[in-house]
Amino acid sequence: MPLTSLSRRSLIKTAALLAASTTLVRPGSAWAAEGGGRLVVAADSEPKNLNPAIVASNGVFYISSKIVEPLAEASYKGENGLEPRLATSWEGSADGLSATFKLREGVTWHDGKPFTSADVAFSALSVWKPLQNLGRLIFANLETVDTPDEHTAIFRFSKPTPFQLLRNALPVVTSVIPKHLYEGTDIATNPANTKPVGTGPFVFAEYKPGEYYRLTRNDTYWAKDAPKLEEIVYRVLPDRAGAASALEAEEIQLAAFSAVPLSDLARIAKEPGLKVITDGYEALTYQLVVEINHRRKELSDIKVRRAIAHAIDKKLVVDTVFLGYAKASTGPVPKNAPQFYTPEVEIYDFNVDKANALLDEAGYKRDAKGTRFSLKLLPAPYFNETKQFGAYLRQALAEIGIDAELVNNDAAAHQKAVYTDHAFDLAVAPPVFRGDPAISTTILVKSGTPAGVGFSNQGGYENKQLDALIDKAAETIDEKARTELYKQFQQEVTQDLPLINVAEWGFITVARDTVQNVASNPRWAVSNWADTVLQA
Repeated sequence: MPLTSLSRRSLIKTAALLAASTTLVRPGSAWAAEGGGRLVVAADSEPKNLNPAIVASNGVFYISSKIVEPLAEASYKGENGLEPRLATSWEGSADGLSATFKLREGVTWHDGKPFTSADVAFSALSVWKPLQNLGRLIFANLETVDTPDEHTAIFRFSKPTPFQLLRNALPVVTSVIPKHLYEGTDIATNPANTKPVGTGPFVFAEYKPGEYYRLTRNDTYWAKDAPKLEEIVYRVLPDRAGAASALEAEEIQLAAFSAVPLSDLARIAKEPGLKVITDGYEALTYQLVVEINHRRKELSDIKVRRAIAHAIDKKLVVDTVFLGYAKASTGPVPKNAPQFYTPEVEIYDFNVDKANALLDEAGYKRDAKGTRFSLKLLPAPYFNETKQFGAYLRQALAEIGIDAELVNNDAAAHQKAVYTDHAFDLAVAPPVFRGDPAISTTILVKSGTPAGVGFSNQGGYENKQLDALIDKAAETIDEKARTELYKQFQQEVTQDLPLINVAEWGFITVARDTVQNVASNPRWAVSNWADTVLQA
């Protein structure tokens, strides 16, 4: 794939704006400053709402995780794969009806107000539970949060809630926001959603639409000798080929989330001063999924869904779309989640003859042009891979007599069409597995999710037996029994195909050699970067 050119005028304009916005200087070709320097990174999306307590997505976390902190973060070496952030310890009751968090003392918000247990209680009850796309499931049975003192928060549940789930959810769901700025306001439209105030190592400084976000060092951060950097600047580069050009021109120093196209990696890895890093995404497994609108008569037929599954050559997808940087999926839980994964599921081998036979059995005969029926196919626009797979899927469906109209929208239009208006037949989605099926996976197939909730079952699929299994797992305290329920969950999903899992992958970071402490935890790209440093 040839590189598309990145406007040199745009680069110079943004660099000039950045230089004018601070007193930092730029020696040679590398941004630098006294005390740690400015890290300039690529951002391929431009979220307007930067409140991760409401929108738990990687596009938001990429920026806001440096500003707004969770109770705990994922870790390569911490107990149960966690290390403390705003909470210093956590413990669940034997009956699953409460969980106690001891909170860090001496923490202040960026506006100088003290952080207390009241902020945690407010965030949990007023934001995570009612508003957050993931928290509304995890905290569905949260009844109250007791605050016996300023540094203790006791979560109390109306039904048993597995502590295994709460632990696994801590990095993703528990971003704490300041009660004093949100209480008594319309939380969804609060100005702090676009100019967030947090407790993290970096402070929100400015946002220039279409150009950049800028964060500055929090000089009163609770962690000693952190952060190392003076500033982080997110350059808005929606064209991923542009990120490769900007790295080579030394206009940016880091591109995460495979912002450099896979097709360019072999070449760019040979560039002096650049390094390719595959670590730091272990807790962020992306899954390539075909979402299905079950309101459509043809797609409500299991034979049709199985025919589509048989028409997809997963090996070809892994080899050509992902250039080998992915694995074929067997079901809704990825292989790199050994606590929950089972290979004992229904497998749909690539078999066009079988697919055609199933469609014939279902009564959808080919017309004179060889077409059985037509449908709308909407690939998610977030990654090259989802768009490329959409083009491949259109061809694969044509082989079995299904005429797919490819509809390419921008992110806002795609999300509205699929998750609010349900104006799709098939869609290509990249949901993220976040360490526990209850956090981000069961929502893809469980019925009853309100319209407008992204990355959820908006296809109208309803299976009471599967819903009951999901509900039971959500209340099972014993970890072994809960794990077994999720293995059964995988078997039922692959048997009935509410959606089709195709591939699973992690991302790649490309950085200049001067950027140190990259990939220091399994969610590095969406963690706080407090220890990231630029070498002189």
